[in-house]
Amino acid sequence: MRRRDFIKGIAGSAADWPLTAARAQQADRIRRIGMLSNKSSGDAQGREEAAAFAEALKTHGWISGDNVQIDYRWGAGDGERYRTYAAELVAQAPDVLLAVGGTVVGALRRVTRDIPIVFVATSNPVNRGLVASLSRPGGNTTGFTIFEYSICGKWLELLKQIAPRMMRAAVIRDPSEFSGVAEFAAIQAIAPSLGVDLSPIDPRDSGAMERAVRDFAHQSNSGLIVTESGASIRDRDRIIALAAQQRLPAVYVTATFATAGGLISYGPDEIDQYRRAADYVDRIFKGEKPAELPVQAPTKFELAINLKMAKTLGITVPQTLLARVDKLIE
Repeated sequence: MRRRDFIKGIAGSAADWPLTAARAQQADRIRRIGMLSNKSSGDAQGREEAAAFAEALKTHGWISGDNVQIDYRWGAGDGERYRTYAAELVAQAPDVLLAVGGTVVGALRRVTRDIPIVFVATSNPVNRGLVASLSRPGGNTTGFTIFEYSICGKWLELLKQIAPRMMRAAVIRDPSEFSGVAEFAAIQAIAPSLGVDLSPIDPRDSGAMERAVRDFAHQSNSGLIVTESGASIRDRDRIIALAAQQRLPAVYVTATFATAGGLISYGPDEIDQYRRAADYVDRIFKGEKPAELPVQAPTKFELAINLKMAKTLGITVPQTLLARVDKLIE
């Protein structure tokens, strides 16, 4: 090789060094995830969900504290906290936001329409205005719904199976949200065939909800259905204790409630949603857009029964239910 050509080659390679170094730096940089949960920092289920998400990221090569940093915020069903923490997380300019629950998604979207948001445990995202459609979300938001309304009737069926003498049921719901109205309508559709009268309880605040449940419990052969809402998450322990005090058999939307002491629950496997959310985060890290990732429905559902609460209420759980149970809390 002639000396002039050799120098020219070296010069050309040197010109490429800054670009190569920049690409390497981009590939090696620490990615950042902001997670805003609707649970409290001391909630065991919330911690398990967060751990499942981090563990699932590892399977894609994203290791917390190594090449990815996860910043956690715990809203505990408090709208004011959601707004505060949403602003904090967005100010940190994360690569992706993980939102737990529809109200949390709304709080984040009020602060950013640019940072990708992956949600879990969210009902009816289209009617909430979080996505344009399930197949083509559009915008910066996609994720995983908590359930389809067809399973709401299943809650009443299960309650009737575990408490066959029940003739009336109170339904704790949030009528200010579409999901609260739709859940009650789905339960109402099946109630006549089971010979059950329904009474909605709209919890304006914790005190009003408690008084309404106590008044309802004065009637014999009664039960309680606790639907998915910010209020039910915020007052979870109070509702469970209230049901026990009033000797009301109660059914809940997720295993979180049964694990915390509730009698019976039926709903999606929440842990599985966090694993699937990690898949979406990985795809976004690799260049895919939330607008093009379809919103997905649950693929796994679980029946949970708390035998300790059943004993407290004097209920003998039918063998038909025990044969189907996915999670038995003793």
